[in-house]
Amino acid sequence: MSLASKNPSIVYWLGDHLYLNITNRCSNDCYFCFRRYKSGINGFNLKLREEPTLSQITDELQNFINRRAWEEVVFCGFGEPLEKLDYVLEVTKWVKKHFPITVRIDTNGQAYIVNDRRNVIEELKEAKVDRISVSLNAHNKETYNDVCRPKFENAYENVVKFIEKAKGQFDVEATAVTIPEVSILKVEEMARKIGVKFRLRAYQPCFW
Repeated sequence: MSLASKNPSIVYWLGDHLYLNITNRCSNDCYFCFRRYKSGINGFNLKLREEPTLSQITDELQNFINRRAWEEVVFCGFGEPLEKLDYVLEVTKWVKKHFPITVRIDTNGQAYIVNDRRNVIEELKEAKVDRISVSLNAHNKETYNDVCRPKFENAYENVVKFIEKAKGQFDVEATAVTIPEVSILKVEEMARKIGVKFRLRAYQPCFW
């Protein structure tokens, strides 16, 4: 059975990390995104046929969260989790109420654009999110717009602002993918100046 023919997964895992694929919507259209040429990862189909409801997410999570001692629960799939901020908040609160597990969010950092008029960082803090990984992915706005193809004109500025706001509230890291357009050294330097950790992510090119 091909991966694409399998039922889509809301919950999947890699090692001791339990992942939540709660949406396929994203405000970026990055040319290097894994979902452009793959249906999923590690045997899981992550291309959702429809956006899951909150109850579907929590039901699936309850089916798997007791199966082992997970190191952390991670909001990360084939979309931007903070497009569904309320779902992230409710699921995080449920996890923290019942399990001593770290909760991490992998995000493109545009939460203040897609959740206008909301104090996103404060809401995530109140829900007891532990860690946030932000895909910075470029050393300037021009490069970011070229490689990440955001829907919003001021996306890059908002990513930087999000990292600055999150610093000191969570365990925060900025990341970048190894693509030729991006100066990894400059992105790492930006992260250090802001005062957060930096992590390099390997680009996995598609070979037809």
